[in-house]
Amino acid sequence: MIKVVLAAVLSVWGMVAVAQDRDFSGLARLDAESSGIEDGGRNVDIGLSLSQGVPYRIFTLDDPRRLVLDFREVEWRGLDASALNRSEKVLNVRVGGFRPGWSRMVLDLAEPLGPAQVGLRIDEVTGRARLELELQPVTQDAFAQSAGAPDLPGWAVPGRSLKSEKRPRQRGEAPLVVVLDPGHGGIDPGAEAGEVAEKDLMLTFARELQEVLLRAGGFEVALTREDDSFVSLERRVALAHRMQADVFLSLHADALSEGRAHGATVYTLSDSASDKASAALAERHNRADMLAGVDLRGKDDVVADVLMDLARLETQPRAERLADTIRAGIANHGLPLHSRPLRQAGFSVLKAPDIPSILLELGFMSSPRDLTHLTDPAWRAKMAQAVHDALAEWRITDAAAADLVRQ
Repeated sequence: MIKVVLAAVLSVWGMVAVAQDRDFSGLARLDAESSGIEDGGRNVDIGLSLSQGVPYRIFTLDDPRRLVLDFREVEWRGLDASALNRSEKVLNVRVGGFRPGWSRMVLDLAEPLGPAQVGLRIDEVTGRARLELELQPVTQDAFAQSAGAPDLPGWAVPGRSLKSEKRPRQRGEAPLVVVLDPGHGGIDPGAEAGEVAEKDLMLTFARELQEVLLRAGGFEVALTREDDSFVSLERRVALAHRMQADVFLSLHADALSEGRAHGATVYTLSDSASDKASAALAERHNRADMLAGVDLRGKDDVVADVLMDLARLETQPRAERLADTIRAGIANHGLPLHSRPLRQAGFSVLKAPDIPSILLELGFMSSPRDLTHLTDPAWRAKMAQAVHDALAEWRITDAAAADLVRQ
């Protein structure tokens, strides 16, 4: 039965993503007045009303007996969890965050109970969600056998570090290894304009850019995702390390609720965003990270931070030169640039300390002009050629700089 319940959980993720995108910057909140845990004869009925849909999973743990509900992510602040419980079969209810990006509710059970039915309904108009779960009595043997966190895609606890071999700095003698990172994917659609989603546009452009680079020669190209699947930010960076990338290029096309921004913007990493707009964009992209239950900051590890800072002393100037070269390449092809085309922000996807990494916002889907460009194959071909020319130029200048360092 629990496998059936878990399958039901997975089936609602697509609906959840739609609701999340309506208020992507805010966490879901529990409406305590319309939520509760009550006995229904031999069963226990759980109803949780949320301000928006979120991915979730449900499982049991034994010794002591507990029911666990994990969410990505719910704000529990101000909630009296014990007030939710009106069941004699549930001894106690606890809530809290147990890992960055993850929220947890734990029910201590007086007897063996297993999930019988579960469903998440999302109001298509308001985006509000209602999670309903029915628990029924099971034998202790059945409870013990099914207990344990399920092995579901994307929920695994990430390792504390990325293990990879050190790639020598490129000196123009071998193909330049470029990892293209189409932003968002799967349950995270990114920005949306009507029926057009950022995740789809960026995957299309990444494939087109890959084709341009491979046809030109002198490049090896890999994509962090080849289809409409969710890839955590940590895994995107891990794939770049696994490929021993010379360059990591993350591709996006965001939307702003205010203002009339348009044109391409190139970002490099900064510990603090260069302005409020950059900070808002970083929060939006990093929200995908929190949905996946991953936090790449690791700032509690002082030694790791020092080592990464030392690596960035060489890598960051290379990334900044790459960003400026791509900006110039876009301008040389007569393509629109933002009024401030070079910016810095704390995007987690740029945090590989030993790989020159940039994030390219091709335009803003909130701009009708940019949206027309982004959905035009001819325009995208021109942008792909601009990025190719910039990478080819940067490869030469970066190799020359490496020789100077060697001398």
